[in-house]
Amino acid sequence: MQQAACSRLGQVGLAGVELLIRVMDLQGGRALRPLRTVFSLFCAACVVSAHAGSQREEPLIDSVRTALSAAVNSSAPPSLVHADDKAAQAFQHWLIQAEARLAKQLQRRKASTTSPDALTHELASAHLRREFLQTVWYESQRAGLEPALVLGLIQVESGFRKFAISSAGARGFMQVMPFWTRVLAQDDASVLFQAQTNLRFGCVILRHYLNLENGHLALALGRYNGSRGQMDYPNAVISAKMAWQ
Repeated sequence: MQQAACSRLGQVGLAGVELLIRVMDLQGGRALRPLRTVFSLFCAACVVSAHAGSQREEPLIDSVRTALSAAVNSSAPPSLVHADDKAAQAFQHWLIQAEARLAKQLQRRKASTTSPDALTHELASAHLRREFLQTVWYESQRAGLEPALVLGLIQVESGFRKFAISSAGARGFMQVMPFWTRVLAQDDASVLFQAQTNLRFGCVILRHYLNLENGHLALALGRYNGSRGQMDYPNAVISAKMAWQ
């Protein structure tokens, strides 16, 4: 009973806590600090099963740290700007197909589980699914990644659960480890439950790993998952990616 209640709160209550945190952020109150502490403890208690491994915390040279921080903290708005009408039409075609595939993914998951989030999913409405996919497109393009790759990674990592937490502590859609917030977000791990922030972190980190591995996708994915040199995880993501192309 207690576990079921915790799972239910983890899927529904976290959304309310996130909203409250964002409102208090806007108000700039000091009371936000203890709330963040409570929020972090609550999240640790309500672990949602996720595929993520344990990304390894690694020392970053100052130039890399500066570049990553700039990429994550850029205030560029998430508005889609297309080069021409052809590009705009290509995006609309992609969006329609991606919306249909995402709806099927969620329906399959709903049919195969009795967990509360199957009924109160963060992407339950068509409006939220479209907003999510537009953000995926924006952040993947911004990081020089294929949207299909990012969607494949999200499918494997979190099953499209915004508030997923792995046993290793990775969080959100792209299962970003909290240690990245020490490097890139003033040690505020709660930001990893904000959709756009999580997607931006994940895309920037994957791009960073691709650069480290000279574009070798399997090695970069292995590094992202904390299983570099093993092929199970890269094969799973690449297989999922193909379904989104």
